[in-house]
Amino acid sequence: MSPTFNRILAIISGLILGSAFNWLFLEVGGFIIPPPAGTDLSTMEGLKSALPFFEPKHFLFPFLAHAVGTLTGALFATMIAKTKQRGMSMIIGILFLIGGIINVVMLPSPIWFSVTDLLLAYIPMAYLGYSIGMKFKK
Repeated sequence: MSPTFNRILAIISGLILGSAFNWLFLEVGGFIIPPPAGTDLSTMEGLKSALPFFEPKHFLFPFLAHAVGTLTGALFATMIAKTKQRGMSMIIGILFLIGGIINVVMLPSPIWFSVTDLLLAYIPMAYLGYSIGMKFKK
């Protein structure tokens, strides 16, 4: 397999797996910490109107979803890539960070959550995924 194809496969696979973990954590989180009564989170409009009623505990699983999704995607990309593993992991982190920025722009979440999410859930988790993946490859 050519190195370019291998790197493309690593990135696409990392994005798919990371997105799956992100979705899974968001779904499970809604059962563990139910949204405020009377809110509808099934649409973007419903989520926007519900956010003012969220308590800090309601932001735990979204943060975990972003962090674990990025970590898993970067780890998987590192494991698949035969060369430039750190670069593949950072691409995953940057792509998820772009998604996080879009999310912050679209959803009026509290500043403390937006800053924490953007600073801790993406690039640091991508690097951690790379570090863990390299230990497994040895």
